[in-house]
Amino acid sequence: MRERRRYRVRGRVQGVSYRAFARSEAQALGLTGHARNHADGSVEVLVIGTPDALLRLESWLWRGPPAALVDSVELELQESVEPQAEAEPGFRIG
Repeated sequence: MRERRRYRVRGRVQGVSYRAFARSEAQALGLTGHARNHADGSVEVLVIGTPDALLRLESWLWRGPPAALVDSVELELQESVEPQAEAEPGFRIG
């Protein structure tokens, strides 16, 4: 079963390649989705994948790349994905 989760990451997460590193981590875990900056300085990470892979990414989100300083990671949305639902392939940076 696959799930969809949306995280909001706060701290020093813009201007430190957080989204690019998140994409690399997500791709290595076989996840699809996107990472994008928000005007308030946070980064949104929307991912679809298996619960195990999502937990591994969530753990990484708390660390981030070397130059990041993560203050919080909030799970904003969690839902099951129907098997027939098509996710957009890959992981985008927006």
